[in-house]
Amino acid sequence: MIIGVLKEIKNNEYRVSAVPSGVAELAKKGHKVYVEHNAGFGSGYTDEDYEKAGAEIADAETIWKASEMIYKVKEILPAEYKYLREGLIVYTYLHSNAHLDMTHEMLKSKIIGIAYEDVTDKNGKFPLLSPMSELAGKGGFLSALHYGQSVHCGRGILFNRVSGVDTPVVTIIGGCGNSGLGAAEIAASLGNKVIILDVDKEIMDEVKAKLPTNVEFLYSNRANLLRCLKETDVLMNCILWNKTRKDHLVYKEDLKLMKKGSMIVDIACDDNGAIETCRSTTHDDPIYFVEDIMHYCVDNVPSAFARTASIVLSNSTLPYALQIANKGCEKALKENEHLLKGLTCYKGKLTLRETAIKHNLELVPQEKIVQEF
Repeated sequence: MIIGVLKEIKNNEYRVSAVPSGVAELAKKGHKVYVEHNAGFGSGYTDEDYEKAGAEIADAETIWKASEMIYKVKEILPAEYKYLREGLIVYTYLHSNAHLDMTHEMLKSKIIGIAYEDVTDKNGKFPLLSPMSELAGKGGFLSALHYGQSVHCGRGILFNRVSGVDTPVVTIIGGCGNSGLGAAEIAASLGNKVIILDVDKEIMDEVKAKLPTNVEFLYSNRANLLRCLKETDVLMNCILWNKTRKDHLVYKEDLKLMKKGSMIVDIACDDNGAIETCRSTTHDDPIYFVEDIMHYCVDNVPSAFARTASIVLSNSTLPYALQIANKGCEKALKENEHLLKGLTCYKGKLTLRETAIKHNLELVPQEKIVQEF
């Protein structure tokens, strides 16, 4: 298969989908890999690194036109729509429910879209999403440290246990997932009082054994949440909100309970999601205030740690890329039910249920598509 690795064009996106070691694995199996000039620059990889791994360096237009599979990091942006064509495989984080225009373009062009975020494993978890979630949780808390400083519009609180000073309180909604656990690990290690709100007692017990004693676990209900809002210095949301829901966990009115100048860090970055007042922001313009509460909702936190993120992402996605390339897309999807879960669209047919429901579009079940192969 001819595979193209592109330089990401989304603002402040420095990750690359395949690091040189991943390209070498694809090349070793006999696949031709094109890598766009400077695709790895933001992650510390040179064109020479990729050439040594067996890739051919080319420009974006050449790669889009020559490749059978585009292997990238972020969704397809408007400037890239012109390259879409029937049968082209695009393997990336698509988030089609959040990008309706892109979804229409994918259907119109009849590409095959496979989304990292929806691929599952035998335990029902999301192995291509979880590594980035962990980095987002850790990076989100590090951002709280940064923007909590007085010189960055914060209250001037150092989120660390300091003698003679009240210990800061960090509350994490959904703290037992990958992003929540990542945030709790760093926040607790710095001596903060960390409160984790979750609904799964069994998982909370498992996580409790991994974290220090300055982490408190509470069942996530309305009463406990409101209590936490009153005392917390940093509220971190780590819950992906179902796009079809119209309710919230934290409403705009609830912000009046919080300390003036306290912070909300939303890792999920769902507009009007679990936290009503959250909307996606960028690294260029990361914060805004509602009711005197700072909001940090950057939707690609891992990009700030591009080298680490690219290595982890490449290692996670490569096994599935190899299956697609070695077997062909249809056979790989047919033989791997977990990869099939990532199928967003297939030659003009929308196959992802959540996107169909949210945007009231016609759905063709993934299982039915497989029967047509």
